[in-house]
Amino acid sequence: MQKLMIIYGATASGKSDFAMRYASCHNGEIVSADSMQIYRGMDIGTAKPSVQDRQNIAHHCIDIVQPNQSFSVASWVQFADLAILDILKRNKLPIIVGGTGLYIKGLLYKHDYVDSDPKIREELETQLQQKGSSYLYQKLYKVDNISATMIGSNDTKRLIRALEIYMVTGKPKSQFTISAIPRYQYQLHEISLDRVELYKRIDKRVDDMIKYGLVQEVETMLPYRNCQSMQGIGYRQLLSYFDGVHTLEQCISQIKQATRNYAKRQLTFFRHQIS
Repeated sequence: MQKLMIIYGATASGKSDFAMRYASCHNGEIVSADSMQIYRGMDIGTAKPSVQDRQNIAHHCIDIVQPNQSFSVASWVQFADLAILDILKRNKLPIIVGGTGLYIKGLLYKHDYVDSDPKIREELETQLQQKGSSYLYQKLYKVDNISATMIGSNDTKRLIRALEIYMVTGKPKSQFTISAIPRYQYQLHEISLDRVELYKRIDKRVDDMIKYGLVQEVETMLPYRNCQSMQGIGYRQLLSYFDGVHTLEQCISQIKQATRNYAKRQLTFFRHQIS
């Protein structure tokens, strides 16, 4: 069984910088485990590594789908498996880097995956637009209170996926089995920061994203506003700016708060599911 290095932690904690240094010293290549970096054209808001970084160290699982395409954990695991096989064939070390805990867990352990149903997903996304995330949360809670509690009311992508699984199979997502036997040998390295410092870094990252053109990037993505990709933090909040509902300053504040909340959920997930 081949061995992987897993570098994980909250958003803005410095995973990418550490991974670049580690890959340089250990003949490694990076496999991104970030559920937003998969989308082409969504660069600033997803904090993708720069072109220069990708030239210095090979990166995989970035820019693999269009913003209007649906994507699942199972889809990412297939891409990641192929990348890992390719890296190992060249006698290099696969370094999995990211903050999407479900991606990392899906890679490390065998799951009972459920294929996506485009009609059901479209129905749920319409309900999200018309009735909001609280409606979806309550809907999920009635049929799968365990998943609902773990996901929370703001993570709309995972809410939709959990409801989709239930509607496709009639079985709550929380009842699907996960093998206790790892698919790979792996070593874990957590990037951990004091929470005050982490929040300072989050605020600076958001300010930098605005400075380097996040608003303009979201504007180019407006044709995809109803797609799964636009539920990502930063993109979702700025839609209300273009709709004239909130000022840019209000949206920036919302992005920072949403990112802090996401970081807390990441830390909780890693603490109980990965480490």
